[in-house]
Amino acid sequence: MTIKELTLEEFQEFVKQSPLSTHYQTLNYALLMGENEFDYEMIGFINEYNQIKAASLILFKNIKFHIRYGYAPKGFILDYFNEELVRDFTKALQEYYKKKHVVFIKLNPEIAISEIDPTNGIKTYNWNYDILEILLKNDYQRLKENLYFESQLPRFSAIISLKNYSLKSISKNTRNKINRAKAKGLHIELSEKSGIDILQNFIKKKRKINDFYYKDYYNAFIKDNLIDLFLVSIDSKEFLLNARNLYEKELEKNNYFNSVLEKENTKKNINKKMDSDRKLLCYKQDVEKATELNKQKDKIYIAGALVMKHKKRIHILISGYNKKMKQFDANYFLHHEILSYYKENFDYADLNGITGDFTKENPYNGLNEFKLGFNPRIYEYIGEFDLPIKKAQYNKLKNKGELAKLFNKTDIKVIKKK
Repeated sequence: MTIKELTLEEFQEFVKQSPLSTHYQTLNYALLMGENEFDYEMIGFINEYNQIKAASLILFKNIKFHIRYGYAPKGFILDYFNEELVRDFTKALQEYYKKKHVVFIKLNPEIAISEIDPTNGIKTYNWNYDILEILLKNDYQRLKENLYFESQLPRFSAIISLKNYSLKSISKNTRNKINRAKAKGLHIELSEKSGIDILQNFIKKKRKINDFYYKDYYNAFIKDNLIDLFLVSIDSKEFLLNARNLYEKELEKNNYFNSVLEKENTKKNINKKMDSDRKLLCYKQDVEKATELNKQKDKIYIAGALVMKHKKRIHILISGYNKKMKQFDANYFLHHEILSYYKENFDYADLNGITGDFTKENPYNGLNEFKLGFNPRIYEYIGEFDLPIKKAQYNKLKNKGELAKLFNKTDIKVIKKK
């Protein structure tokens, strides 16, 4: 069997039949990365009957002069349980790309090897774990098992079954935040390309990328209707009306509790009065904020997200909200509305990365808690690998720490319990 470049039609036809198919293994993604200094090609592993037995989009980039690496986003498309196929394909790749002066190929297959119980961190491994041994036997170098977001793509993901999703299926705290957001006049809308500039304001501090990256992302996929842009805004008139209504109702309760306390000054009644005082203060602040917002002429956007659509799954690619308006719980509202929007036509939703650290000391504990509130299932993927092509050159780069400097995205210090 031999490696050869595939036509777009050959590549697409093979990939779409595979359960490993993702939006990362598409021409759209190749074109996106082409705008970000990568070359690319679509290759196939062909047998004597001219049948494709494996394929992959492979991106290429120069690390420095005469040092080039490849990247197979979300891994090669093949049957990883077929040891003979993995062995032959790997050897053919090494021979093929050695001639093209590629030092190594990086890959991160979307293969779930365990499901994690977030309440105790216990992993339940599945049969996919056997693939790890097959890869290690065939020259693949498994990189560090990162708990956080140091690798190219998250190693842990939160997945929701959309057919079973509803307000009743999520945590009480998350449900309450969503209902409060609705009461504050939040609305969601599908936006056009121009909305990317609004979204950019909410996500610019989340990732170190150029200002055009998500515009390019949108452009690459919108032509095939594979991406949606959502924005959340405040209806200030509705917010003001609701806030006044809640304030007036709570004021009546508060006056009632005052009269009750005059007759029965018990601890129970004192607590009821104090709880009412707290609510009254919050509603008063809402009235003041709503009055202030109602004076603005422009539409007030406070959150947004980009959502990928591939086969029967959606993937919340990136989301963000205005941190100065945290009290609106816009991110909870945004995610709930997205999940509700797609549940009729799609089967699963990927909430994107989560960390593998479920302790309170986790520096990303807030992110974990937010996503866990939607009651997803947590999966651990097999991890990130390098396939050395020119082994001596690869080992030299690795031993000097140059690969770690280039690819490790963060340097996180975990807070230890004392």
